[in-house]
Amino acid sequence: MKKRESFNSQWGFILACIGSAVGMGNIWMFPTRVSLYGGGSFLIPYFIFVILIGSTGVIGEMCLGRGTRSGPIDAFGMACETKGKRKIGETLGWIPVLGAFAMAIGYTVVMGWILKYMVGTFTGATLAAGDIDGFAANFGSMASAWGNNFWQILALLICMIILMFGVGSGIEKANKVMMPIFFLLFIVLGVYVAFQPGSSAGYQYIFRVDPKALASPTTWIFALGQAFFSLSVAGNGTLIYGSYFSDEEDIPASAGRVAFFDTMAAMLAALVIIPAMATTGAQLNQGGPGLLFIFLPHLIRSMPGGWLIAIIFFTAVFLAGMTSLMNLYEAPIATVQEKTGFSRIPSCCIIAGIGAVVSLLIQGIVSNWMDLLSIYICPLGAGLAGIMLFWVFGKQYVENEVNKGRKHPFAKWFYPICKYLYVPICFLVLILGIVLGGIG
Repeated sequence: MKKRESFNSQWGFILACIGSAVGMGNIWMFPTRVSLYGGGSFLIPYFIFVILIGSTGVIGEMCLGRGTRSGPIDAFGMACETKGKRKIGETLGWIPVLGAFAMAIGYTVVMGWILKYMVGTFTGATLAAGDIDGFAANFGSMASAWGNNFWQILALLICMIILMFGVGSGIEKANKVMMPIFFLLFIVLGVYVAFQPGSSAGYQYIFRVDPKALASPTTWIFALGQAFFSLSVAGNGTLIYGSYFSDEEDIPASAGRVAFFDTMAAMLAALVIIPAMATTGAQLNQGGPGLLFIFLPHLIRSMPGGWLIAIIFFTAVFLAGMTSLMNLYEAPIATVQEKTGFSRIPSCCIIAGIGAVVSLLIQGIVSNWMDLLSIYICPLGAGLAGIMLFWVFGKQYVENEVNKGRKHPFAKWFYPICKYLYVPICFLVLILGIVLGGIG
């Protein structure tokens, strides 16, 4: 049996996990949720849920990956094998693997948009439109069927070239460069926006607490959804990264750092975007692609030095998106390696070929594609991973795995909280997503 690849350092692993968590949800959804649900009234439940999920689900998926040294299929299979039902586990393991692959394909379309806009900030094309209708028309033509083939395939090629270098020389090194640059660029943007006239109204809104909004179940539901999806618990990416982690490393400490930096990225995005909108007196009430590709370019165009701000912004967004894309493709690539015995480069080529064809075909329906996955597959994958670890493997296995690499035993509450609170929350997110049409 071939020796499994691994990260070269603890911070390499942590930065890779931060990269997997920091993505479009932090940039185009979190600021909108903060704006829609009362600023600080949303932040309070959001922080609570980040702490809860970061200290349960993130740790659990890392432990399941490291303990089994496998991707979801074999990890679930090993869990069910303890009950004499390995085939059932392997079958269920395909759900998060295919979910990650499908999500990666949809994300490829989005990364094609981002790459085109990033390059366009250098050429002037991104800010060329004269008014909001022009920006909307440009985005509409790009986000249609067959509307962005070249840039989409180029984004996929960049991702796959990095992945072909492997875990230590590809994923780890890329994240060690991309993540620090991402944070630095957003800090620069935050400082710039802080000196713009009218930005103070944005800060006042972000940190004010409206008792009525805080008491609203809707605020808590969407804070839960934002925290859940932002931390990338889905039974695939975090699990597969955990399988590359050394037994000498402290997983609870690593998970804490991932949750902290993911939250920092989200807050940086809010501290840039909401005050920037406030400078024009505009209310941030639309998230998703419309915010990123229509409203923000239109706003940036009107700001002093807008061309430079656009370069910094879209470069940072591209880096955040690429690290997430690498994580999503890693689970299917690792699965091909495990199930076929192929080396890394042929496995990357197989996945890239399928990803290229399908992503080109879904350009016109990518929004519905991603909604379907985030509502049904991601929380289901997280819930299944939780069941396998906390209900099937059981208490002794969990405590052994979570305490590897630690100087002191992890908290006694970890196992019961995960088993009786975190796992039900995964299925609550699934149910609420179905009922409300998505909460992530």
